[in-house]
Amino acid sequence: MAILLQQDTPVLVQGITGHTGRFHTVQMLEYGTRVVAGVTPGKGGERVHGVRVFDSVREAVRVTGAVAAEVMVPAPHVLDAVLEDLEEGIELVHVLSEGVPQHDTLKMVRLAKSYGAVLVGPNSPGIASPPGVKMGIIPNMVLSPGRVGVVSRSGTLTYEILHHLTASGIGQCSAVGVGGDPIVGLTMEETVELLLEDSQCAAVVLVGEVGGRDEIRAARLRDELPMVAYIAGRVAKPGRSMGHAGAILKEGESALEKIEVLKEMGVRVAETPWEVPSLVGEVMGE
Repeated sequence: MAILLQQDTPVLVQGITGHTGRFHTVQMLEYGTRVVAGVTPGKGGERVHGVRVFDSVREAVRVTGAVAAEVMVPAPHVLDAVLEDLEEGIELVHVLSEGVPQHDTLKMVRLAKSYGAVLVGPNSPGIASPPGVKMGIIPNMVLSPGRVGVVSRSGTLTYEILHHLTASGIGQCSAVGVGGDPIVGLTMEETVELLLEDSQCAAVVLVGEVGGRDEIRAARLRDELPMVAYIAGRVAKPGRSMGHAGAILKEGESALEKIEVLKEMGVRVAETPWEVPSLVGEVMGE
């Protein structure tokens, strides 16, 4: 079975009436996600792509029974949106929003743990459980059902590697973008631990970059599931941000250093995104 998100999970979208919310709500609906409500204060009673809009999460949960929330609101409002979700019993919160203040993220992570909820993000491209259910903005056409779990820190790299896997006939059981900020909720290691509980998952692809040690911690579970990794940023210069807040190169956190450690741990590391499918086939014995 898929992790985090199931075919029948009822989802609400905060910020559904904005441009981003409108566009990606229809993408989620077309993929098969059960979007049961939208939330925008002051817009209650409207409909977006047939989805009823409520003024508050409390009202949306009471009427629809939503248990997962997609947060597509401006960064300064994310903390309040997530707190409202947690107070109303939402079990899974995905935060797409980028630029969330780190102090706000620290509060969100702490509160999510205290409420027993799963927080994915912020600055996460999404969660997908092919076929037929996703949250966030992962393009529908790059997904296909199968036995590989993809865990990533990057948005566009997630899409590219999913595209190469799908084009090579290698489907996915789950794809999770944990987020590109220095502080996030669900970590890569925790996501791999969830994949270990999925009997359908036969291999894991780790998609990483410069900054942090998340990929190394996740790779400690390599003996439990075959792993392939791709690490971006081989030519990154120290101290520079490579695309988003979490991709800042510090000593011991370069792509080349990570690649060396991963290889020493026995993880197959792809030189390019398009090499990932062949390595996945090898570790799966196909």
